[in-house]
Amino acid sequence: RWASGQSVERNWASLENISPHLVAAVIASENAAFCRHNGVDWRALGHVLEREGGPSRGASTIPMQTAKNLFLWPSRSYVRKGLELPLALALDFAWPKARTLEVYLNIAEWGEGVFGVQAAARLHFGVDAAALSPRQAALLAAALPNPLARDPARARGRHALLARIIERRALAGGALTACLR
Repeated sequence: RWASGQSVERNWASLENISPHLVAAVIASENAAFCRHNGVDWRALGHVLEREGGPSRGASTIPMQTAKNLFLWPSRSYVRKGLELPLALALDFAWPKARTLEVYLNIAEWGEGVFGVQAAARLHFGVDAAALSPRQAALLAAALPNPLARDPARARGRHALLARIIERRALAGGALTACLR
């Protein structure tokens, strides 16, 4: 985006300065097995590949998405996925889970030209990332799969329903974040 002259809003926030509600909501939404795998959820990947008609969705883990966002391009392809897998394994080996999550939350796109949870929290809710409520955290997490089409501040229909499900899972799931302590 910078190279093409498009605007970018990004503010880095350490994991300690990000609401634990958001941390739990993102893990619940994006990668519930985050604390139990080594960067790649081979079981989930196998289920996606076995699906009749081919993969309709990815089985990307948080380390895989971090590797893609840091080193690769956004469009879907088998070549990109082939590069993403070893990069995710390397990230998971080299970094603690907390570091991987911190980087992911700070480089993910949360809206048109909005990168990082601090910029997203300010834009959508007028608060710092540390002050996000469970509901706001769930709304942000529910937007992540398609942040250009889903507005956390104006969630409707499927997005609002998904946020409610994520909020319940995040509030009930202490094991989701066990590897971060």
